[in-house]
Amino acid sequence: MNELKIQRQLRKFAEDRNWNQFHSLKNLALSINIESSELLEIFQWEKEDSDFWKQKKNFKLINEEIADVMLYLLRFADIAKINLEQACIEKIKKNKKKYPIKLSKGISVKYNKLKK
Repeated sequence: MNELKIQRQLRKFAEDRNWNQFHSLKNLALSINIESSELLEIFQWEKEDSDFWKQKKNFKLINEEIADVMLYLLRFADIAKINLEQACIEKIKKNKKKYPIKLSKGISVKYNKLKK
Protein backbone atom coordinates (compact mmCIF):
# COMPACT_ATOMS: atom_id res chain seq x y z
CA MET A 1 0.00 0.00 0.00
CA ASN A 2 1.27 3.46 -0.88
CA GLU A 3 0.51 5.18 2.41
CA LEU A 4 0.26 8.96 2.50
CA LYS A 5 1.76 11.08 5.29
CA ILE A 6 -1.68 12.54 6.01
CA GLN A 7 -3.09 9.04 6.46
CA ARG A 8 -0.49 8.38 9.16
CA GLN A 9 -1.53 11.64 10.85
CA LEU A 10 -5.20 10.66 10.67
CA ARG A 11 -4.46 7.19 12.03
CA LYS A 12 -2.61 8.68 15.01
CA PHE A 13 -5.39 11.24 15.52
CA ALA A 14 -7.95 8.41 15.73
CA GLU A 15 -5.73 6.21 17.90
CA ASP A 16 -5.04 9.04 20.37
CA ARG A 17 -8.81 9.47 20.84
CA ASN A 18 -9.67 5.75 20.83
CA TRP A 19 -11.85 6.30 17.76
CA ASN A 20 -10.79 3.25 15.78
CA GLN A 21 -13.73 1.44 17.33
CA PHE A 22 -16.03 3.80 15.40
CA HIS A 23 -14.12 3.75 12.12
CA SER A 24 -15.73 0.81 10.37
CA LEU A 25 -15.90 1.04 6.60
CA LYS A 26 -19.68 1.41 6.84
CA ASN A 27 -19.43 4.33 9.26
CA LEU A 28 -16.74 6.02 7.19
CA ALA A 29 -18.72 5.55 3.96
CA LEU A 30 -21.74 7.11 5.66
CA SER A 31 -19.58 9.98 6.90
CA ILE A 32 -18.24 10.63 3.38
CA ASN A 33 -21.82 10.87 2.15
CA ILE A 34 -22.93 13.10 5.02
CA GLU A 35 -20.04 15.52 4.54
CA SER A 36 -20.66 15.58 0.77
CA SER A 37 -24.25 16.49 1.51
CA GLU A 38 -23.09 19.31 3.77
CA LEU A 39 -21.03 20.61 0.85
CA LEU A 40 -24.09 20.42 -1.40
CA GLU A 41 -26.17 22.25 1.17
CA ILE A 42 -23.94 25.31 0.79
CA PHE A 43 -24.92 25.47 -2.90
CA GLN A 44 -28.60 24.71 -2.36
CA TRP A 45 -30.89 27.36 -3.88
CA GLU A 46 -28.04 29.33 -5.39
CA LYS A 47 -28.35 30.28 -9.05
CA GLU A 48 -26.22 28.24 -11.43
CA ASP A 49 -24.12 31.26 -12.47
CA SER A 50 -23.79 32.71 -8.97
CA ASP A 51 -20.34 33.50 -7.67
CA PHE A 52 -21.52 33.48 -4.04
CA TRP A 53 -18.88 30.86 -3.29
CA LYS A 54 -16.14 33.45 -3.77
CA GLN A 55 -17.33 35.39 -0.74
CA LYS A 56 -14.90 34.89 2.13
CA LYS A 57 -17.38 33.26 4.54
CA ASN A 58 -18.75 30.88 1.88
CA PHE A 59 -15.30 29.99 0.58
CA LYS A 60 -14.25 29.14 4.15
CA LEU A 61 -17.28 26.86 4.61
CA ILE A 62 -16.64 25.15 1.28
CA ASN A 63 -12.99 24.68 2.19
CA GLU A 64 -13.93 23.02 5.48
CA GLU A 65 -16.49 20.68 3.91
CA ILE A 66 -14.09 19.65 1.15
CA ALA A 67 -11.51 18.86 3.83
CA ASP A 68 -14.06 16.80 5.79
CA VAL A 69 -14.90 14.75 2.69
CA MET A 70 -11.24 14.19 1.88
CA LEU A 71 -10.26 13.28 5.42
CA TYR A 72 -12.99 10.63 5.68
CA LEU A 73 -12.05 9.31 2.23
CA LEU A 74 -8.39 9.09 3.21
CA ARG A 75 -9.29 7.29 6.43
CA PHE A 76 -11.57 4.88 4.53
CA ALA A 77 -8.80 4.07 2.05
CA ASP A 78 -6.28 3.60 4.87
CA ILE A 79 -8.46 1.11 6.74
CA ALA A 80 -9.48 -0.70 3.53
CA LYS A 81 -5.82 -0.82 2.42
CA ILE A 82 -6.65 0.94 -0.86
CA ASN A 83 -3.86 2.73 -2.68
CA LEU A 84 -5.72 5.89 -3.65
CA GLU A 85 -3.31 6.98 -6.35
CA GLN A 86 -3.36 3.57 -8.03
CA ALA A 87 -7.17 3.33 -7.74
CA CYS A 88 -7.52 6.74 -9.40
CA ILE A 89 -5.06 5.92 -12.18
CA GLU A 90 -6.93 2.67 -12.91
CA LYS A 91 -10.26 4.51 -12.95
CA ILE A 92 -8.92 7.15 -15.36
CA LYS A 93 -7.76 4.37 -17.70
CA LYS A 94 -11.19 2.75 -17.51
CA ASN A 95 -12.92 6.10 -18.15
CA LYS A 96 -10.71 6.74 -21.19
CA LYS A 97 -12.15 3.56 -22.73
CA LYS A 98 -15.73 4.40 -21.70
CA TYR A 99 -15.46 8.00 -22.89
CA PRO A 100 -13.33 8.11 -26.05
CA ILE A 101 -12.56 11.68 -27.09
CA LYS A 102 -14.21 11.34 -30.51
CA LEU A 103 -17.53 10.33 -28.90
CA SER A 104 -17.54 12.35 -25.70
CA LYS A 105 -15.78 15.65 -26.37
CA GLY A 106 -18.08 18.49 -25.29
CA ILE A 107 -20.87 16.05 -24.39
CA SER A 108 -22.04 15.41 -20.83
CA VAL A 109 -24.05 12.21 -21.24
CA LYS A 110 -23.27 8.92 -19.57
CA TYR A 111 -21.08 6.51 -21.55
CA ASN A 112 -23.95 4.12 -22.29
CA LYS A 113 -25.82 6.91 -24.08
CA LEU A 114 -22.97 8.07 -26.31
CA LYS A 115 -23.68 7.72 -30.01
CA LYS A 116 -21.29 5.17 -31.45
